Amino acid sequence: MEQKAILITDLGFGDAGKGGLVDHLTRVTGAHTVVRYNGGAQAGHNVITPDGRHHTFAQFGSGSLVPGTRTYVSRFMLLDPLAMLAEERALQGLGVRDALARTAIDRRALITTPFHVAANRIKEVARGDARHGSCGMGIGETMADWLGHGSRVPQAGDLEDCHALQTKLEFLRENKLAHLEDILRDHGDHPAIQEELLIFHEPDFIAATIDVYRRFASQVTLVDEAYLRRLCAGPGTILFEGAQGVLLDEWYGFYPFNTWSTTTFENADTLLSEGGYDGQMCRLGMTRAYSTRHGAGPFVSESAALTSCLPDRYNINNAWQRAFRVGHLDLVALRYALQATGPIDGLVVTNLDRLAELPAWYTCEGYCHSGSGSDLKTFFTLQDRWITDIRLPPDRRDLSRQQILTGRLFDMQPRLTPWEKSLGEFVEHIAQALNTPLAITSYGPTASEKRIHMVFQAMFSLC
Repeated sequence: MEQKAILITDLGFGDAGKGGLVDHLTRVTGAHTVVRYNGGAQAGHNVITPDGRHHTFAQFGSGSLVPGTRTYVSRFMLLDPLAMLAEERALQGLGVRDALARTAIDRRALITTPFHVAANRIKEVARGDARHGSCGMGIGETMADWLGHGSRVPQAGDLEDCHALQTKLEFLRENKLAHLEDILRDHGDHPAIQEELLIFHEPDFIAATIDVYRRFASQVTLVDEAYLRRLCAGPGTILFEGAQGVLLDEWYGFYPFNTWSTTTFENADTLLSEGGYDGQMCRLGMTRAYSTRHGAGPFVSESAALTSCLPDRYNINNAWQRAFRVGHLDLVALRYALQATGPIDGLVVTNLDRLAELPAWYTCEGYCHSGSGSDLKTFFTLQDRWITDIRLPPDRRDLSRQQILTGRLFDMQPRLTPWEKSLGEFVEHIAQALNTPLAITSYGPTASEKRIHMVFQAMFSLC
């Protein structure tokens, strides 16, 4: 049997339909494992089966509705056991009784605790109208603590060790309270902040959390590096399911409206290298047929009319990300994302069916600016006073540069091109503009509404 690894990333700000794609590819390839290679419990990957069942996948692989398909939570994913237990209960309601039994978790995966979640929400509430668009799930707090305190924070391997959990959870509680002192002094009377603070002062909270963590650990398989090597050495198809989108990447995203996670293929490539994988590989980049962004941050092609015409039933305004925003397909931003990911093998375009709801179609082919050329050339490629491309940062860890870029993007206006041709020509134009062959087009949420283009049919067939 052949070996195949299919890597999936979202080229936008997320919400391109990764869940539906992974479910579809699981079914057509017979994939035995879905690897989660970034992000955490904030992911929202929606799957609707042909028989009408719906689930929003956060930590389980989005192939889990297919019997027997396993999930591997890699060391690059942030694990929230409490949220995963809640997700497992939802899957049980759909008839999936063994989701946890089919899950392997790298012992090095970081744990997002309730203290991380509460601290994240307290900070976001305190920002008021200057919010960053956080999901309120503690992702940034988890990563910041790991970078600042290393082994003093909990990892999946600690879930079986009551003493280690007790020590680390007590450390987190005290450390978080100390770091929140200034915010609590200025905003401590805010009702939402007071509610989040309750767990820091509940005397039995840590003991109760440890009890749940241990029960969780008894239902999954905690694994070491040898598991990854066995996975990569075996036959069959492995799907690598990314979270969020490249335009939210921790380094290439538009700071500070980005995530604390690497959303390019980098983590997946590292896992395949560590596992010694030498089989077939296919890298897929995804986009909707129009652009979206859930939460704050620059969004050059945003359109109030499209936001009104194209509401999303699974992405509604909420207390944390707030507005779900829609715009014309931004080819400038997508080309920037492709610079960040490196070459991909195929393009996936989703939500093509929803274009029928629009009176006209447009693509954003460039940006209009009002600044001086000498200033803009640091960040953009210009042609006849139009911006055609965003430049990658020379040093990807230069967040100060990315913050300046973010400010420039807020001042841009889209250069729109109308489309009166057929849907097929519209899709072909996207592929040509991104210099990437079409792999899959999607005309609805279910697996039966995906079309695999001919050149990719052999790759996406059963091994």
